[in-house]
Amino acid sequence: MAPVRSGCGVPAGVLAMVAVAILVTGCAEEQGAQTAPPAPVPAELSRFYTQVPQWGSCTGYAAPGEGLPPAAQCARIEVPIDYADPAGPTAQLALSRLPASGDRIGSLLLNPGGPGMSGLSTVAIGGGTPLAERFDRVGFDPRGVGASTPAVTCLTPPEADAERAEPPEPNTPEGIAADEAENREYADLCMARTGEELLAHIGTREVVQDMDVIRAVLGDPKLTYLGYSYGTRLGTAYAEEFPGNVRAMVLDGAIDPTQDPVAESLRQAAGFQRAFDAYAADCVKSADCPLGTDPAQAIPRFRALVDPLWETPAATTDPRGLSYNDAITGVQQTLYSADFWPVLTVGLTELGQGRGDTLLQLADLYNGRRDDGSYSNLTDAFNAIRCVDDPRVTDRAVAGRQDTEYRAAAPFLDDGRGTGAAPLELCATWPVPNTSQPHEISVQGLPETVVVSTTGDPATPYQAGVDLAEQLGAALITHEGDSHTVVLNGGATCVDDAVISYLTDLKSPPEGLRC
Repeated sequence: MAPVRSGCGVPAGVLAMVAVAILVTGCAEEQGAQTAPPAPVPAELSRFYTQVPQWGSCTGYAAPGEGLPPAAQCARIEVPIDYADPAGPTAQLALSRLPASGDRIGSLLLNPGGPGMSGLSTVAIGGGTPLAERFDRVGFDPRGVGASTPAVTCLTPPEADAERAEPPEPNTPEGIAADEAENREYADLCMARTGEELLAHIGTREVVQDMDVIRAVLGDPKLTYLGYSYGTRLGTAYAEEFPGNVRAMVLDGAIDPTQDPVAESLRQAAGFQRAFDAYAADCVKSADCPLGTDPAQAIPRFRALVDPLWETPAATTDPRGLSYNDAITGVQQTLYSADFWPVLTVGLTELGQGRGDTLLQLADLYNGRRDDGSYSNLTDAFNAIRCVDDPRVTDRAVAGRQDTEYRAAAPFLDDGRGTGAAPLELCATWPVPNTSQPHEISVQGLPETVVVSTTGDPATPYQAGVDLAEQLGAALITHEGDSHTVVLNGGATCVDDAVISYLTDLKSPPEGLRC
């Protein structure tokens, strides 16, 4: 089964009595006395930490329509590609900023997830709230991503279109061999077009060091951070590496750092099945639901709509047509949030009529394809980052078992062609080694952080947030809903109020808060 990004970005949509205040302030001071000291800056890195960003126009930083507010300012800063070789080649990181409109506390660094997503447009998050008054909201494109240079490059736009259009290979010996050959070809293209140095230093290990450079060049003695989905992995790794440099940190849509890729994929599969079941239960209440009116028949009706695409793409106004892979991608895109369920109903209704326009548009959005046929480097960067972040599955028995268990966990995604065997996935033959391993987090001297987890989150299921909060000793906010991430998305005022109070005043959320 193809991997699913743990984050698809932030879905569009987008105090107290004196006695209590004294108690809260006293608590914060007591906690602050126990925090780790700031990490010293190695002398060989001082030139990166002392840069002064030259803020100016954002023209040329993002493609048209990619969401940078007109008032945003942009800049680039320099970081070493290999922190063990600071005198060697460097990368340029793209930053965006919306300055605070009022009594400024400092900067709020934001990351939307992915991995591989551009973060420049995240500066719009928190508009109209006290965060916009008290913080410079700062977004960044991680190394190799978006407007940062050099960028990960693997496929040309025509090659990406062609790959998406290919019918899936069956899990026969011949199909498995063909899939693995295609993976090797893709990895070779990434190496040839990106270069070994960047590919080897593209992961979370380096990005958290970049984040500390960003903190310093913004003039912040300590980091204030809001990360979504994969952005929680960045936040967790930063807290582990630089606990004394953290002021406040909110992690929404958490990834459990103890999970290996197999366990994470199976937990995601179950999460997306729950999301599909919730959608189907809602859809079948309507007489015109494309899945019928019997919940028990929702999966067979869904498979009857998508399975013919193995052989024949659905017609679209775009000459590409809708492939099987793109149909599944488009469906999964809508399952990230209940807000998108009406769009899924439109897409499946069209598919029942032999048309695939809506699902193709959704797949284009997920894959970063623009109206002019060009692509962001989202997919290529996603693949490069996950292949250096995670251990590889190179045991064919494990790959086959994972495929079988994935189909059982998410029967709506089971095409019925499983054989108990499966191809080794892309990372198995990636040309550079992985640089991180799953492990339990144990951090000394970290100030209180906040984890937000949603009960019906399909991509980063609720339990991962519970587990991460326990490892970090963080406050946990539980959001009851069906969405991937929630903070400042307009979905839960009580979540937002607690997060804003924490970020601005370092006020702990109420214990056991559920919204």
